Amino acid sequence: MKISSSVKISAVSLAIGAVIGACAAGANQPNMQAALGSLQAARAELIQARPNKGGHRDRAINLVNAAINETEAGIAYAGD
Repeated sequence: MKISSSVKISAVSLAIGAVIGACAAGANQPNMQAALGSLQAARAELIQARPNKGGHRDRAINLVNAAINETEAGIAYAGD
């Protein structure tokens, strides 16, 4: 299946617009951006940890993922 050039250009334009919008929304929110970075780093550390924690590691990963989603939603909301 071939994808037309106009569809590709539209998809790339949409992606670029989303990135620019996210950057603009986050530019005035250094605390939320810092929190998001910390949460992402915490998730990476939890993923690297050995899974011998009686399920607590997995629950922690899920909770951090939820916190990341809420932080991103807060950034997006404030950017509206």
